[in-house]
Amino acid sequence: MQNTSAPFYDPMLSYEDNYEQGPFGAFSHSPESPVSPLHTSKFLNLEVNLPFGIPAGPLLNANFVKAAFTYGFDLCVYKTVRTKAHKSHPLPNVLSIHPKGKLSANLDTVLADKNFNMPISITNSFGVPSFDPDIWQPDMAEAVNAAKHGQYVIGSFQGTPGNSSTIEKDYAQAAIMVTETGAPILEANLSCPNEGANKLLCFDFAKVERLANEIKIAVPDKPLLLKLAYFANDEDILPLLKKLDGVVDGYSTINTLSAYPIDEHGQPALGKERPNGGICGDAIRWAGLDMVQRLARLREQLNHHFTIIGVGGVSSAEHYQQYRAAGADAVMSATGAMWDPNLAFEIKRTLNV
Repeated sequence: MQNTSAPFYDPMLSYEDNYEQGPFGAFSHSPESPVSPLHTSKFLNLEVNLPFGIPAGPLLNANFVKAAFTYGFDLCVYKTVRTKAHKSHPLPNVLSIHPKGKLSANLDTVLADKNFNMPISITNSFGVPSFDPDIWQPDMAEAVNAAKHGQYVIGSFQGTPGNSSTIEKDYAQAAIMVTETGAPILEANLSCPNEGANKLLCFDFAKVERLANEIKIAVPDKPLLLKLAYFANDEDILPLLKKLDGVVDGYSTINTLSAYPIDEHGQPALGKERPNGGICGDAIRWAGLDMVQRLARLREQLNHHFTIIGVGGVSSAEHYQQYRAAGADAVMSATGAMWDPNLAFEIKRTLNV
């Protein structure tokens, strides 16, 4: 089925143009029929209207966050920031992908184009851009102040090699800067391509343990979440959970699955210098659910008390319920929410029946 709604992030425009001109679509005006839940929930010991929101990525600035709050997304992650400015990759940044069946975790080759159809899956390639702190700090503070009762901004941040003496120190400095905005919850992004052996930072357990401790020393009084990638087996992530018990308050998972997007001619769709990209949306829901089930199982086995945020392929109230049943304390949607601004209202209507 062809999707005719305009996403609140325009994939045809550059990151900078989206930042300056967005949000688009329904997010550019007030909703027609707001819906409030009948009951509130607890999330990290905070009272939240509905433990549902938008993860790090599409909420570029305060204007996007304000719109998301207005449309009932009660947990909004402000786009990942850095201690110094970092440019975005050039266009294309977002393409539709068309896997044959569900995407695997083994770097599949997938057709990518600009035909954004439902159920929607996309590849995104931005390079985790950030403006300077003198721009994003006051803007994040504005977003924080826009939250109504039962709504929260989560400040996502990432360390950058070379910005501080070590990557761990830079993560801690970024956490301090985010805290200065008043953001009540911190999220360290460990699952975008980073330094070291061409692998995701979240797979380097020793480094993750060091940076998590650096962050908690720097900011001891804020809940700390870690954004993780997909781990295929219990034993793959079990050592990390043991290392971080009592340090980290929760995990948000998954970020994306990596793949090789190609165009109709078999060429890298994102350009020869970017042969692979992260995949979001419907094609990765199985992996998000699998990770939530894994974390919930290990949480019980270890008698730990960390919070689990389920992310990946959520585009309906049914998907929200699936994640909650799997053990997620909260659920988030990026791609689904981008093309369906009323998704949070739809979930709230379902729960209010």
